[in-house]
Amino acid sequence: MPAWLAALAGLIIPALFWLFHALGWPLWLIGLTLIPFAWRRRALLPGLSWLAPAAAVFGVLAVLLRSDLPVRLYPVLVNLAMLIVFALSLKAPQTMIERIARLTEPDLPESGVRYTRRVTVAWCCFFVVNGTLALATVLYGNVRVWSIYNGMIAYVLMGLMLGGEWLIRQRVRRHA
Repeated sequence: MPAWLAALAGLIIPALFWLFHALGWPLWLIGLTLIPFAWRRRALLPGLSWLAPAAAVFGVLAVLLRSDLPVRLYPVLVNLAMLIVFALSLKAPQTMIERIARLTEPDLPESGVRYTRRVTVAWCCFFVVNGTLALATVLYGNVRVWSIYNGMIAYVLMGLMLGGEWLIRQRVRRHA
C-alpha cells in the first residue's frame, strides 16, 4: 500500500462515517477500509512498523464484532503510536525531529539540536492532547462530533502546529 493511499484512508474514514450515517448503513462496514493496511510494508516513520498491522486488526475487529468502536478508536491509536515514537526518541542520540531536520540540514549546529529536542517535546504534548480529545469524541460524542473533530479539527490543529513551528524556526534561525 503506497503512503498516499494510507494517508487517503486516514482522511476518508471520517467522511465515510458521515455518508454511512446519512444513508443508514452500518458504520462498522467502514472497518473494511482499515484491513488493507495489513499489506503496508514500510512505516512512514521509524518505529511505526507495527501501526499498519494494528490498524488492520482494528478493521477486522470492526467487521467481526459488527461495531464501529474499533474504527472510531483508530485516531486514538495513531496519536498513541506517534507519542510513543516521538517520546522514545527523546532518549535516543537523535530525536525524531532532529532526524527529520538532518534530511535537509545534515550539519545541524548544536543550537539546532537543542531546538529540535524542544520541538519533539512540543509534538509529544500535541499527541497527548490530540489523542485525549480523539478519545473524548469516542466516549462522549456522537458520530457527528467524532467526524468533525477527527476529520477536520484535528487536521487543522496539526497544520497550525506545523505552520507555527515553521514560523518559530525562521525566527530562531534569524537570531542564531
